[in-house]
Amino acid sequence: MHAPASATTAPASVQRPASPGRRVTDAPTRMFHWLFALSFLGAYVTADGERWRLLHVTLGYTMAGLLGWRVIYGLIGPRHAGLGLLWRKLTGLPAWLRSLRSASSPSSVNWRQGQNLLMAMAVALLLVLVVPLTLSGYGTYNDWGEVLGGDWLEELHEFFGEAFLMVVLGHLALIAGLSVLRRKNQAAPMLTGRIEGTGPDLVKHNRAWLAGVLLMAVLAYWAWEWQQSPQGLVTPQALSSLTTSGHHDDEDDD
Repeated sequence: MHAPASATTAPASVQRPASPGRRVTDAPTRMFHWLFALSFLGAYVTADGERWRLLHVTLGYTMAGLLGWRVIYGLIGPRHAGLGLLWRKLTGLPAWLRSLRSASSPSSVNWRQGQNLLMAMAVALLLVLVVPLTLSGYGTYNDWGEVLGGDWLEELHEFFGEAFLMVVLGHLALIAGLSVLRRKNQAAPMLTGRIEGTGPDLVKHNRAWLAGVLLMAVLAYWAWEWQQSPQGLVTPQALSSLTTSGHHDDEDDD
């Protein structure tokens, strides 16, 4: 006798679990991205006022350290995270610009390549701008500008800070625009590490352990800076000023 069909085949209502998609970004790259973004946001918010100065400086040093880590990981890490991949994208810019001049119509232009080039340029600018931003910040913190007089170094630091913010905003606008244009969340790879679709993972190993090491290193550095400061990273300048002002008023009354 043959077994009933219902016993040998799965019911039509039973569906296979949805595919998680293809992994295109590993955990260390995503951890770097979010720590880098958080450090800049914190540094920008705490840029004004002596009370936040140590916290501002700590976050600036964190950005410099993260940049150093990213360069090393880009040189000796896996191919998908290599800086050479970013460089190869950027080297396609001259050829793409030439294609604009020789295009017979707008529809014949590879606009998708142009969009990818804009994204690569924004990422490259963010990495490059960290160098003058942190160097000018270090010089300002150590009063290098007093050697030549004036506040030129502090103004230079503010200029690079505003330039960095403009690139960040442009980067976010580009992600939002491409998400609408392509009808797909372009920020997803930096959140989940995956994109929709079937097929093999482009990134074979997630390396979550390395992302954990990077996070612990940053947290340990913040804790060390907190310990080194007698009053913590946020100094009670407002309270000190108020106390000093009150003391002077008492002297004036005498």
